[in-house]
Amino acid sequence: MATPQPPGGRLRLGPSPAMAWLFLAPALILLAAWMVYPIIYSIFRSLHDSGGNTFVGLANYGAIFSDPATLITIRNNIIWVVVAPLVVTVLGLIFAVLTERIRWATAFKLVLFMPMAVSLLAAGVIFRLVYEQSPDKGVANAIITTVQSVFSGDQGYPGARPRENEAAPAALQNGAVVTKQPAQPGQPALIPLVGLSPDAVAGFPAAAAPAAGPGLSGTIWIDTVRGGGGTVNQIDPQERGLAGVTVEALEGDTVRATTETEANGSFRFEELTSGSYTLRLPQSNFAAAFGGVTWLGPALITPAIIGAYIWVWAGFAMVLIAAGLSAIPRDALEAARIDGATEWQVFRKITVPLLSPVLLVVFVTMIINVLKVFDLVFIIAPGSVQPDANVVALEMWRVSFGGGGNQGMGSALAIFLLLLVLPFMFFNIRRFRRDER
Repeated sequence: MATPQPPGGRLRLGPSPAMAWLFLAPALILLAAWMVYPIIYSIFRSLHDSGGNTFVGLANYGAIFSDPATLITIRNNIIWVVVAPLVVTVLGLIFAVLTERIRWATAFKLVLFMPMAVSLLAAGVIFRLVYEQSPDKGVANAIITTVQSVFSGDQGYPGARPRENEAAPAALQNGAVVTKQPAQPGQPALIPLVGLSPDAVAGFPAAAAPAAGPGLSGTIWIDTVRGGGGTVNQIDPQERGLAGVTVEALEGDTVRATTETEANGSFRFEELTSGSYTLRLPQSNFAAAFGGVTWLGPALITPAIIGAYIWVWAGFAMVLIAAGLSAIPRDALEAARIDGATEWQVFRKITVPLLSPVLLVVFVTMIINVLKVFDLVFIIAPGSVQPDANVVALEMWRVSFGGGGNQGMGSALAIFLLLLVLPFMFFNIRRFRRDER
């Protein structure tokens, strides 16, 4: 028995179009509610004033490019787009290639990918602590100051100074401590200082008299006793010497010799066996110790936040690139090595060109991601420097809901951000469709 033909002579397989539309209806309704309507309403709202009562046309869009604060956000977004996606992609490529050559590749990938399991909010809290100014709290400055202390033997005593009276043997001159009377070999020079708590000075008791020996000698100490007492300008048993103080011996305006104090505050110029010299303690002795880099200051806040972003997303890029790397034909790599190509030539002329589609997708995806960055900037940047680290997404929230109360301007920023993202989204979609063919 012949199968009845539908009108038009074509046989339809599967459910009818009406049934397909029925199943698509829930997704289309949600899409319209969550995407289409907000976009249309944002466009409408961006053409009105802050209260939504007065039509202002394109005035809000004009304010985007005339307001100095908003121009800073655009500048920061440009920095993000130029730096972050490129660094993330390059690091992902390097990690993906290196993990092929180590034994514990899976564990290495897992460690690098773990930050992806942390929300950007939590990552922001982590790096806010990492970037703390105090080396006792901030890991970054703790490492920097530790390394700096290894390579620099200078020990500063900020606040130390001579007494300001006529009986004091030394006085301040342009930030340096200079003796009032010339010092001579055989007559120990005593330079008492104040301005520091005895408990804050770590060291040995001050030397009452330097060890016997040739040359010009002396002692530098903190001339204060805990609880009071003691003899002014004389070394008491409880008083401590200042170690590591640089001492210069001057003849006129010329520095003849330089030395440093020992743990008990004593010093000696063995080469100065005769003559009279003025002793000077340079200003560098009293400078505050290096406290680390001001990561959360206006100058470094944007690079610091970008560093946190790279920490989170480098593992993600590595996983995607590693998947593309595993699909590269090994025959091409081995043939190049047999022909005499070095590993660098194989990487540059074969691996990278074959990975270019994957690298491009990762790079464009990162661009879309950084254009929408919000969490890290909001959490890491302190309130005082947040205007210097501001980006378009954060400015959109701040203007609309963070105290600005201008939803017309906020909607204009939202549409501006959408226009920035759309070209890269269309590029990615076209790329995916081309790969499917």
